[in-house]
Amino acid sequence: MTDPRSGPKIGVLVPFTNTNLEPDMVALCPAGCSMHFARMGGYDVDEIPGSDQMAGLGASDISETLRLLSGVRPAAILYGCTSATLTHGPGFDSDLAARIKALSGALSITAAGALVAGIQALDLSRVGFSSPYLGEINDQAVAFLAQNGIETVRRADIGRELGNYGQGELTPDEVMDLAMRADSPAAEAIVLSCTDMRAVEAVARIEAALGKPVITSNQAMVFGLMQALDLPRGDQHPGALFDRLC
Repeated sequence: MTDPRSGPKIGVLVPFTNTNLEPDMVALCPAGCSMHFARMGGYDVDEIPGSDQMAGLGASDISETLRLLSGVRPAAILYGCTSATLTHGPGFDSDLAARIKALSGALSITAAGALVAGIQALDLSRVGFSSPYLGEINDQAVAFLAQNGIETVRRADIGRELGNYGQGELTPDEVMDLAMRADSPAAEAIVLSCTDMRAVEAVARIEAALGKPVITSNQAMVFGLMQALDLPRGDQHPGALFDRLC
């Protein structure tokens, strides 16, 4: 058995109300690696997480959080909020990744950037998209993908306002329903955006039902990490995306 502390240490920045990113990262953790988490703020827990609030999180000062997380000497740091950077656009997302790398000395992967990289790794350009976000953030997400050459051919909104805890309380069955509503014959893959949504648990079921790849925020971050560090796929890594590691 591989010693879980024998290989790279991975730092993960987690929005402070997020309850699903850490369990997903632990479940997906590559053999020989260890995951180390730090929580970040910059938003109001009692507000509905709209575009302004998520953009505020993306723009918040994380230098002290990074300083402390860097104490474990991580090989990589994952920025675990998709909407915090896609609300600003691709330039901000890539700049934030560069700043995290400069401050920590570690490889840096953002959730939003990982979604794009995952779609590109599958050589696809037309997707169905869904998330638990408010419609205004979904508008920005579709624009973010478009600026990266990815067309959203169908989009499924959650249809109600979910608070900061409501996003994480969606069940895998509800996530699967969102995915099915986002599908269309023109969609080459389904994109499920949000690090606090229980999408990883539904990937295998959705792919079996639709016969096409599913790319989720948390799955895509781990894929990008494993690709960059040349780590082998394990049984815990679901979906066609991880086939690209073979």
